[in-house]
Parts: sequence; structure tokens; C-alpha cells
Amino acid sequence: MEWVRGGCLGYGSSSTVHLATSKNSSSTYPAVMAVKSCNQSDTTLLENEREVLNEIGFCPQIIQCFGDCQATEENNEFLYNLLLEYAKGGSLSYKLKKSGGCLQEGDVKDYTRSILQGLSCVHGKGFVHCDMKLDNILLFENGEVKIADFGLAKKTGQKQGRVEIRGTPLYMAPESVSNNEYESGADIWALGCAIVEMVTGKPAWNCKPGTNMFGLLIRIGDGDELPSIPEELSQQGKDFLSKIFVKDPTQRWTADMLLKHPFVADKFQGNVPLQEESKELSTSPRCHFNFSEWASSQSPSSPRSELWSDGKVESISSSLNSSCWTSPADRIRELAGDQSCNWCDSCCWVNVR
Repeated sequence: MEWVRGGCLGYGSSSTVHLATSKNSSSTYPAVMAVKSCNQSDTTLLENEREVLNEIGFCPQIIQCFGDCQATEENNEFLYNLLLEYAKGGSLSYKLKKSGGCLQEGDVKDYTRSILQGLSCVHGKGFVHCDMKLDNILLFENGEVKIADFGLAKKTGQKQGRVEIRGTPLYMAPESVSNNEYESGADIWALGCAIVEMVTGKPAWNCKPGTNMFGLLIRIGDGDELPSIPEELSQQGKDFLSKIFVKDPTQRWTADMLLKHPFVADKFQGNVPLQEESKELSTSPRCHFNFSEWASSQSPSSPRSELWSDGKVESISSSLNSSCWTSPADRIRELAGDQSCNWCDSCCWVNVR
């Protein structure tokens, strides 16, 4: 694919990011992309990013990779280039600065939900991002956010060859500092730090400029100190962060568990069309969980109630009393008939254990 390098969008420790426009208007690639480039001697991170994104495949909450190439620039510099999806809105870190230093809780919920969906995909494919932070969450014109920058990503369970700082210290999990452990729980901890930053406009550890990095790492990895949960958050938000800021990574909630928490689950579950919910509820129960005490011809006491237990949320739709819903008594009448049953014929019986 032929493309033209445009203006600079940003730069990192070993690479720069520019706009890229496709020369072929009929190309299957977008007309505008972002190209991340580095010298031939520094290709390790970009090659790793390409391999990880290719293995993960398409996910609506993860930045897309359109391929890579090597090219000689006008100054005869030989560069390795990675062509990526272009996010016109910039990073969440940039949006935070534009918003006066903090975001509304409703926006924080929406962004957190999308990030969790992306992490669920990353972890489900057997990878750990290892550098979750607001700079690596990109915003699109339609308001969606996607996870980017997979240069430090690794396979789940892959051991570190040596003790190293992988990622950004302010977002590092306790087990990463104390045990050199970088697994999926480390991404979740980093997400918690990002949420605090979105709410308060300050780092989760509330470090002052010029704070010694090693002193910060001691705070993170040693003792029982945890990041402070912002007072301005709702009770649901505080409870959500309490599931994340857990020192023991085996007790820390996963992305899939957190997606069921009311802090992010309410709106997500509310996206199910009312007709679809009603249709699902109108069928006969398949087990005792489908035939709970609230199933009656009486209208529910509240439009939507929630049962919260051990990280599982069950939502009861206000559509229970809709015309599509069939009460248990009516359903039994529908199933009942005058025809006698031949209980001896067992060909259509289903074994239930």
C-alpha cells in the first residue's frame, strides 16, 4: 500500500507518530491513518506491537493495525513503519487537560466500560498490556475510546528474564514492584489508577512534582498503603475501585467481573432492546433461576431493581408487566390440554441430571 507521511502527532522514547494518507482512494485501507516509525536499530517494540495486535485480531475497543513496511525517507533515513488506526480525538490524557483537569462521572463510567471490554478481549486472547495509562487510551470522534500502544505487551504467564520496570511507575501494581510479576491483574490495577486520575485530575498516588521514583515504588510495593479512593465518587464508584485496589492479585477482580459491577453495568445492560428483553422473559423457565419469586402478574415495585451478590448482577426489567410477558399461570394454561399423554413412549424424553 502506498501512503504519504503527514504532520507529526507525537513521539515516544524510540518512535514518532505522524499522520499518513493513502495514495489510492479505492484502497481497502482508511484514507487517513497514523504511522508509528522508528530507526531500524529500535524495532523491537513496534514489531512486538504488530505481532500482538495481529494475534488479538479485531476488537472494537482496541486500535487496529493495518500492516507494516520499511521505507527510506527524504533524508535517506531508513525507518520501520507501523500503520495504525487514527484517533482524531487524541488521548484521554489530552482530553483530561482540555476538560479542566477532571471528567464527569458519567463520562468516566462510559470510558471505563469500553476499556474493560478491551481488556477482556486482550486477557481472553492470552495477553497482558503492561502499560495501561491515560496516554494509551485514544478517543475517537464518535466518543468511543480504544486501547493503544501494545509495544510492552506480553503473553500471559511469560516470565521476565530479569528484574525490570515494565510500564509507567505511577500505574504499576504492587506485585509488579515487589515480585516482578506482570499478569492481567496488573492491567486492572493500572485501570484503577487511571479512573482516579480521570475523577480528580491527579495521579492515584498523589505524588508531587519531582517525587523520587524509587520512593514511589517502595510505597507501591511495600506495606499496606493503597491509593486513596476519591470522595467525589458515588458509592458505586467507590465500591468499584475497592475491588481493584487489592494488594493480592488473586483477590483482585478481573475485567469480566468488573463489567458486571453496577458502576459500569447499568447502562450497558440498558442497551438491550425492550422487546428483546420481554421476548426472553416470556419463555418457560429452563431452571429454577429463571423462575424466581418476582415472576408474577403483579407489576414490580420499582422500574428496575438489582440484586448484587459476589460480583454478579441480575437485572429485572420493568417490562415484566408488558403485554409480551406471560405469567406463570397463563403459561401453564397454554401448555395444558385435553389430550392424554403416553408416558410409556420414552423416545422424546430428555435425561436431566
